[in-house]
Amino acid sequence: MALGLRYLSRVLPSSPSVAQRSRGLATIRPQTSLFQPLDVFPERHIGPDDKEASLMLSKLGYKSMDAFIDATVPPKIRIAANAMDNNSIPVLSESQLQARAKELGGQNKPFKSYIGMGYHTAVVPPVVLRNVMENPAWYTPYTPYQPEIAQGRLESLVNFQTMVMSLTSMDIANASLLDEATAAAEAMVMAFVSTSQKKRSFLVDSVVSPQTLAVLRLRAKGFGINLVVGDAATALEDQGLRSDLCGVLVQYPDINGSIKDYGSLAQSVHAAGGLVACATDLLALALLKPPGEWGADIVFGNSARFGVPAGYGGPHAAFFAVTDSLKRKMPGRLIGRSRDALGQPAYRLSLQTREQHIRREKATSNICTSQALLANMAAMYAVYHGPAGIRRIAVKVHGYAQSLKSAIESMGYRVENTSFFDTLTVDTSPVTSGAAVVHAAAAAANINLRQVDDKRVGVTFDESAAPNDLVALLNVFASAPSARKLSLSDLQEPTGTAIPPSLQRTSEYLPHPVFNKHHSETEMLRYINHLASKDISLVHSMIPLGSCTMKLNSTSSMIPITWPEYSTVHPFAPHDQVAGYRTIIKELEQDLCKITGFHSATLQPNSGAAGEYAGLCVIRAYHESRGEGHRNICLIPLSAHGTNPASAVMAGLKVVSVKVLPDGNLDLGDLKVKAELHKDNLAAFMITYPSTFGVFEAGVQDACKIIHDNGGQVYLDGANLNAQIGLTNPAKCGGDVCHLNLHKTFAIPHGGGGPGVGPICVAEHLAPFLPSHPMLPEKGDQAIDAVAAAPFGSASIALISWAYIKMLGGKGLSDSSKMALLNANYMASRLSDHYNLRYKNENGRVAHELLIDLAEFTKSAGLKVGDFAKRLQDYGFHPPTCSWPTPTCMLIEPTESETLEELDRFCDAMIQIRKEVEDIITGAQPRDNNVLTNAPHPISVIASTEWDRPYSRETAVYPLPWLKEKKFWPTVARVDDAYGDLNLVCDCPSVEELSS
Repeated sequence: MALGLRYLSRVLPSSPSVAQRSRGLATIRPQTSLFQPLDVFPERHIGPDDKEASLMLSKLGYKSMDAFIDATVPPKIRIAANAMDNNSIPVLSESQLQARAKELGGQNKPFKSYIGMGYHTAVVPPVVLRNVMENPAWYTPYTPYQPEIAQGRLESLVNFQTMVMSLTSMDIANASLLDEATAAAEAMVMAFVSTSQKKRSFLVDSVVSPQTLAVLRLRAKGFGINLVVGDAATALEDQGLRSDLCGVLVQYPDINGSIKDYGSLAQSVHAAGGLVACATDLLALALLKPPGEWGADIVFGNSARFGVPAGYGGPHAAFFAVTDSLKRKMPGRLIGRSRDALGQPAYRLSLQTREQHIRREKATSNICTSQALLANMAAMYAVYHGPAGIRRIAVKVHGYAQSLKSAIESMGYRVENTSFFDTLTVDTSPVTSGAAVVHAAAAAANINLRQVDDKRVGVTFDESAAPNDLVALLNVFASAPSARKLSLSDLQEPTGTAIPPSLQRTSEYLPHPVFNKHHSETEMLRYINHLASKDISLVHSMIPLGSCTMKLNSTSSMIPITWPEYSTVHPFAPHDQVAGYRTIIKELEQDLCKITGFHSATLQPNSGAAGEYAGLCVIRAYHESRGEGHRNICLIPLSAHGTNPASAVMAGLKVVSVKVLPDGNLDLGDLKVKAELHKDNLAAFMITYPSTFGVFEAGVQDACKIIHDNGGQVYLDGANLNAQIGLTNPAKCGGDVCHLNLHKTFAIPHGGGGPGVGPICVAEHLAPFLPSHPMLPEKGDQAIDAVAAAPFGSASIALISWAYIKMLGGKGLSDSSKMALLNANYMASRLSDHYNLRYKNENGRVAHELLIDLAEFTKSAGLKVGDFAKRLQDYGFHPPTCSWPTPTCMLIEPTESETLEELDRFCDAMIQIRKEVEDIITGAQPRDNNVLTNAPHPISVIASTEWDRPYSRETAVYPLPWLKEKKFWPTVARVDDAYGDLNLVCDCPSVEELSS
């Protein structure tokens, strides 16, 4: 019987493709085999069915999908028609994928981890796990650039900022960065650019985490910073260093667990004109004197300890806080309080002129994706536990460390650090022949300790430790011949503390009402869902954001990430304990290489912009290996993503802009002139394909040849890869390296602004230079330093893309790209009679997105892009990408996941808005008081006693009939951006503010 089933699994037909299926009852075909799976994924993921696809093709004038694709994608760059069939990437049904994920998860050995090093087994409150992490209303929204329909997430992110500010005692905090190591790099660059004398030396204390140091090394190289590693207490005695010092980085507590008073060091650094950056632990700060009280200028760390799973390294939200004088130089997103058009309080993204998409090559950071979903989880953890609960957890963790110290010292071991919060460094030599003896005993007990060196082990406690865990750990040390076995009755609760009196916290934290009222699960559940009700997400309607690819985030691909066999794994666990994870990572890298046509890949970059930076650093390392390290010019089209020039600067490159023609195509003549002009120093060319204007440029291979002929390498930005799969690929286009946005093309949720994953794929000649990591010794000598804190970045959510690819298979991936192109062109066809479609190819086709220009309405109706965006909110839609890549345009991308009905609903809304505009143009509605300039219309406006507007309430909120059944209400009226920046307040209201 078993042999028969195995045989059947080989001969059963693969899952049906888009071209083979139809959902209509009248056209259902008999199942071709009784043994074919019913739960096939492509028909769930791809929105339009056969009938809808045929209708769209007919309206565009095509008899087949192949004919349409031939008119849309240039023949020169096409790959073989069957290149992505299911033999390339075999397809699994949803249930088969779940079984495969379970099988591989079972190969991970969930040892109890005491490794620490910035990673802990967090306890996720079930109410937060179920209602935030597993809730599409929280994980599918977009970045809150449209504040009127994002007040819930914005409030939660302000809670996150407030939590960080309060625990660190700093003036202002942002709404998260990627991880602790990259936050350290941001701190270093802030110190570098903040010194007026252009000092270049940055001192890093020798007891900072090794992964942080690795990321710092690479970032310092790009900026020409002199990175000095040494004992912070004594290194500043060097007068040469002091005179060139821009900053110092310390860790509090340090990697070995010690707690040091850095107050005098801070004074000395400030006297030398530098800044003090401090890596710290939020839970420790419940008991420790906060860095803001002893003189730190920048405080950062990892908030994952506040209820975010370890997940083999991420995603985790880094926190970043600074003094008030540095707020305009702080990287990342900053949420502030403002007011709406009615004068009511409202939140919004503040000080956006600091960001890379505005500053481009003048930027010193390329942060784009934050870790919004994880920041929201950490904030909810603080809301749920409150200050008293957090202190209880901190006291427990500290008490376990004290108990262990007392017990193992009685056995003869020596604990090196007398002051500590949660971490002990234990010298094993007085009792054993070396640390290997203790590690072997630990492994036998399914326990992981930190391997410090041949004599010492590290032990770090977290909230998940229970009394029986402590007993098991003590008996690991008791395995020495001279030690006796212990039981729970041998344990005694510690008295006192191991924190020096001068460094014990005396100030209060989290006094704000939001952290002191939602401690029952009932109240917490209501608060979470109250905030979710204020935000538009994919649970409401399509989010047609150009270049952002807001497609279905399927439940079947999301389920495995919260299984303990994946979520509780420490990123530095021994490789033989993570065989399942390693297989998934290998398979995902191989599949991404098949899709892109490249040789090798790395999953380490934990955002698309981090992938850009990593790819450019790889290119620089390649040139250096050939004795051409002087190559430092990067050519970038004016239409490029804002992160492109910012990433180039971070990699130590000089940006030279390349012109774009009026039709949206790259100016090949200008490219050739500039490539030849800089041929002796040309390092790279960055291009997005299809272009940011939403067209396939026929000359992309010619552009790449120009670069290669002049000694450069081609970086292809993969933000628009969803238009390519199975039709073309970056290698075929002529690229040498590309990054892939797994949170776009490969269906990881956007999470309201993060997490993201930005792996890079490279040609064979660049493979030796892919990023290394202190915990990946197998990397070669030519590898660049780490670009993220964890070896495989945000490994746990890479599971989502792995599952997505496996369930679609090669054919389903190709069908998805075809349908994305068809959906976009159908929308372009419907909207082109009402709006100016800016760019299309010689056949009148766009790629997977379309750009409509609204410039004509500025003069004729006094309207701006923002007015159209706010009015769309009244129709229940998140607006498309606004004012980019050109200031007067909307960039619209429907993805393949939306049905014809939803496409038509959006088009109907845009067409109706055009009719409303016509009323303004003809004078039927005034230019300064109409449904667009007053949009959006929340209930507070509609329910007001007086109504003096020249249109009805019904026109305001029900402009189309279907809205009476399916209505999303914006929470606030139009938010006043200028007021929020002029009156910058970035924490949540205090008791006094609420009472007034």
